[in-house]
Amino acid sequence: MRQLPLAIAAPPAPSFDSFLAVGANMAVVAHLRALGRGATPIYLWGPSGSGKTHLLRALAAQWQHGGERVSWFDAASATPWHHDAAWALAVLDECDRYDAAQQQAAFSLFVAATADGVALAAAGRLPPVDLPLRDDLRTRLGWGHVFALEPLPEPQVRAVLRRAAEGRGLFLSDDVIDYLLTRFARDLKHLMAMLERLDAFALLHKRAPTVPLLKQMLIEEDAAP
Repeated sequence: MRQLPLAIAAPPAPSFDSFLAVGANMAVVAHLRALGRGATPIYLWGPSGSGKTHLLRALAAQWQHGGERVSWFDAASATPWHHDAAWALAVLDECDRYDAAQQQAAFSLFVAATADGVALAAAGRLPPVDLPLRDDLRTRLGWGHVFALEPLPEPQVRAVLRRAAEGRGLFLSDDVIDYLLTRFARDLKHLMAMLERLDAFALLHKRAPTVPLLKQMLIEEDAAP
């Protein structure tokens, strides 16, 4: 069994500064930065990899750095979900994936939080009206400010990949980026996961990330049991 070495430095935690906002997404970031206690609920929607979870984590980090208490619930959070009036912000991520029990928990949490003046921020892959959720929860998610996140154009995707790689101490050549963008899903969620794997593989072999090394990694991954 091979043992992968630990990365020299972990990638930075999501923040507003590390989110490359262009076009309409700039207004979304500005709104989130200015969000305060008792604010009208906000819901973000967009395809996988558009930056929804990144922005919610950046928002949660900003509030926590300010000394506020924040709760976080997503599709992996087991029920029951308990509300605490001492929270300043409650976050509901991956709303489109909630099962029946999580939908009930989210609805109850939404009602209790708004009654106590707790700010709410949520996200899903679909606009509220199209969410496969119970009507009362879907209505509440669409009650406040709703923002659609626009996928990044290719030049910005390249810039994000380069910046993320530099944060890991890696240099990505144009050839490597071209290979990633032409052969894999272009959403940032999958591209960042690929970059993380390439970082670990390059460190293991003590080689710079190149297209041949990337191909070798994919071959070994396919051959692994």
